[in-house]
Amino acid sequence: LMKIAAEAALDAGGEVIGVITQQLMVREVGHPGLTLLEVVPTMHERKMRMANHADAFVALPGGFGTFDELCEMATWDQLGIHAKPLVMLNVDGYFDGFLAQLDRAVEDRFVKPEHRTMLAVVTDVEAVFAALEAWRAPEVPDWLLQGTPKP
Repeated sequence: LMKIAAEAALDAGGEVIGVITQQLMVREVGHPGLTLLEVVPTMHERKMRMANHADAFVALPGGFGTFDELCEMATWDQLGIHAKPLVMLNVDGYFDGFLAQLDRAVEDRFVKPEHRTMLAVVTDVEAVFAALEAWRAPEVPDWLLQGTPKP
């Protein structure tokens, strides 16, 4: 999906920045036609660079990497590390199980209801843009932000 989304954006005249690890680049997984392709040493560096480049995050159906990156960006919003919209494109109910687990976490009081609502959920591409526009960052307690600028 990443390749298809990148090529669609490029075909529409957009710019696409990719961030890939050296390990994956050696395996020739990198897309050679991107506007910019950054090669970094580790997955941790990759996620940090992608987060720095991004204005928002839209999760498409995917695997472990999708869940990892989605949860990390939600955690960063929760902690006030950044304040960037999170939208899940729940095609054909793909994320239903994940969303049920989040609801269970709220029910069991491991996740606050206001943090659960950080993840906007839509079922079609057209709704993504409205969800991005409507998204609001959660309140971050002052004690958590001591010594750091507010997002």
